[in-house]
Amino acid sequence: MKPTIVIVGRPNVGKSTLFNRLTRSRDAIVADVPGITRDRHYGEGRLGGRSYMVVDTGGFQPVARDGIFREMARQTRQAVDEADAILFVVDARSGLTAQDEIIAHELRGTGRKIYLVVNKAEGMAPAMAAAEFHALGVGQPLAVSAAHGENVSDLMDFVLADFPEAAETPHGNDKHPKIAIVGRPNVGKSTLVNALLGEERIIVFNEPGTTRDSIYVEFERDHKRYTLIDTAGLRKRGRVAEPAEKFSVVKTLQAIADANVVILVLDARQDISEQDAHIAGFILEAGRALAVAVNKWERLPEHDRDMVKRALVRNLGFLGFARLHFISALTGMGIGPLMKSVDSAYQAAMARLPTPRLTRALQAAVARQQPPRAGLVRPKLRYAHQGGANPPRIVIHGNALEHVPDSYRRYLERFFRDAFKLQGTPLKIEFKSGRNPYARAPAARGG
Repeated sequence: MKPTIVIVGRPNVGKSTLFNRLTRSRDAIVADVPGITRDRHYGEGRLGGRSYMVVDTGGFQPVARDGIFREMARQTRQAVDEADAILFVVDARSGLTAQDEIIAHELRGTGRKIYLVVNKAEGMAPAMAAAEFHALGVGQPLAVSAAHGENVSDLMDFVLADFPEAAETPHGNDKHPKIAIVGRPNVGKSTLVNALLGEERIIVFNEPGTTRDSIYVEFERDHKRYTLIDTAGLRKRGRVAEPAEKFSVVKTLQAIADANVVILVLDARQDISEQDAHIAGFILEAGRALAVAVNKWERLPEHDRDMVKRALVRNLGFLGFARLHFISALTGMGIGPLMKSVDSAYQAAMARLPTPRLTRALQAAVARQQPPRAGLVRPKLRYAHQGGANPPRIVIHGNALEHVPDSYRRYLERFFRDAFKLQGTPLKIEFKSGRNPYARAPAARGG
């Protein structure tokens, strides 16, 4: 088993910077604002002599407070319960604080291995940076600079030395769907993730924008493996004011690009807005397979449901390739069929389409309806092959294909989708015209 290393500390001591350093990524949002990280954030440790899991947590404020800070502290305690070792991060520049002492006292009662990390020690003598933190009584203080990478490798060599290298079984072809959960703030994305996981892994709080980062969580359902990505709610551009929230939008778009399948979550009680269409546009532009989940359906009066369905067709009609589900993340209603659609969308997105079958399907499509003439020229579609997957991309070769209109391209998309049962995924069609051997070469210019 890989050891799980959990990063804990008060807000703004550099926990997320250390997480990024250990994972050699930019997966955690880093900004000079306390309280950016709110949920547990899991990553694969890549700095050190062996593999391990590293968990970033929100700023730990053990003293009970109302609202989101209390939820952040509860999430941190859950992460500590899962830990094999704790990196307790303090700030060399700020020095020892009363809150550090409270956190140290609570961590000593957990029975976990604790490593005291004195961060932001660049330009300081290690002994001087660490001196006052001996008073915390949680072991030898280790001075590092997560931002500059100073002594971080030595820190992890020291931490990982306590964990013997375990024989790890490679997963041969261990591919499984990555599913991004996206939508406007407060539509129930995190509630849906928790319903799928069967635990409160993600903070659910009655305040729009509770999730600011994209959280990756692996789980199994019906003996199938998945990775869920809970994302920050995407707001209208004019409402993205805080720098941290701008980063959250970027992280959400990155999560969409990283996913195989996206679940677009809508709130049945809210109007299907232009912003929902913008989010759907992001998904379509990224070429990701899609299922649409209209959440909180159990709370909608019966006489309003037909009106919502008509609004969906009117505003999101361009997502006709995606299956639509009416669900309740709170009660679990409709989640089983939703996941079946996710499975079929994943299979469609990753489908392998043999060239002979594609060419026969192309010939059948042309026999049913030829492309229209462009003046004296009629495009000739000769053969097709697959140019990529996730989404499937079909490359059609022939002559004068630059004259194929968009309406005929859409006709071919529908035909191929029906022929190969590609429900749930966008389909890209490209045309490549062959060179006309009878075209006259430009005359050579005289010298």
